[in-house]
Amino acid sequence: MRGSCRSSFDEGPPLISVIVATHNRSSLLAETLAALAAQEIAREPFEIVVVDNASTDDTLRVATLFGSRPGVPPIRVLQEPRPGKSHAMNKAVAEARGRILACTDDDVLPDPWWLAAIVAAMDETRADFAVGRIRPRWETTPPRWVSARLSGVLAIPDNGPERFEIRSGVNEHAMPIGANMALRSDVVSTIGGWRADLGKLQHTLRSGEDHEFFLRMLGAGMRGVYEPRASVAHFVPADRLRRAYFLRWLHDNGRIVAAIDREYPGTSHYLLGIPRYRWRGAGTECLRLAASLVPGKGADRFANFTRVLWYIGYLRGALSAGSVAGSDDVASAPGGSGAGAWQGQ
Repeated sequence: MRGSCRSSFDEGPPLISVIVATHNRSSLLAETLAALAAQEIAREPFEIVVVDNASTDDTLRVATLFGSRPGVPPIRVLQEPRPGKSHAMNKAVAEARGRILACTDDDVLPDPWWLAAIVAAMDETRADFAVGRIRPRWETTPPRWVSARLSGVLAIPDNGPERFEIRSGVNEHAMPIGANMALRSDVVSTIGGWRADLGKLQHTLRSGEDHEFFLRMLGAGMRGVYEPRASVAHFVPADRLRRAYFLRWLHDNGRIVAAIDREYPGTSHYLLGIPRYRWRGAGTECLRLAASLVPGKGADRFANFTRVLWYIGYLRGALSAGSVAGSDDVASAPGGSGAGAWQGQ
């Protein structure tokens, strides 16, 4: 089912599409849509594309009612019954009309100048994709053991106050994630969409769809830009501030990255079938953990332990025969051709 198009679509295609994939977060979604409606961007029109991804709450009603309010940007509400954010993203990009696709999540509050900043950065640098700054919006005060080294688990990476270029071999740490990223529409028509065999499926904490998509962009020679002025606040629920959540997430992520490394090898130097730099990284983390086994180092000790656990997960993934390409359920987007569209480095 698709929501009705507003009459303003007849005035010509919007130049920017803001994409929000959502699942069972109707109250948070309402806040995100209100923040998008308040965007201060004068020189280009934009549309909002909401994809209801198999929600069982009142998400569809909330999004549809928001679109009927006077004075809000044109909004279309799509439904994707197959669970998984990759399915939702692929449906969104297939329907979006903008030359730039700006993506955020249903639990994010973009700053009023977010959209203007991300579009300006891409136009000024002629980048193929952009990464914005992400700040935490805590539901409750985080425990003392939650350190900056764990920010990736909570999807709140902060890459600093300066703009910089992202390309193969340069600043690859600044990976675009769904909470705050943008890309030109022809990126998807060139390399295909998001992998439906990756991501948080069936209540798992697997991840990797954004990572794999990023590697494909780099492998295709595409360039990005990190723009700190394109800032958002990402909601961090209290139930994620548990040690068990971090331990499970990092172990699962290590296994996924091992599979991705097999498809996108970044080195030709291996030991026992594992990249040598991964062995060095594991050794460094073990030494850091040992050094933090003293009083007063609780936050460092937990962060170091989780990194060792990540390498354990990586080792398990590297020694298994599985592959992130092992699923037949790989979605393709306009211009893509399923698994055959994925390009290595």
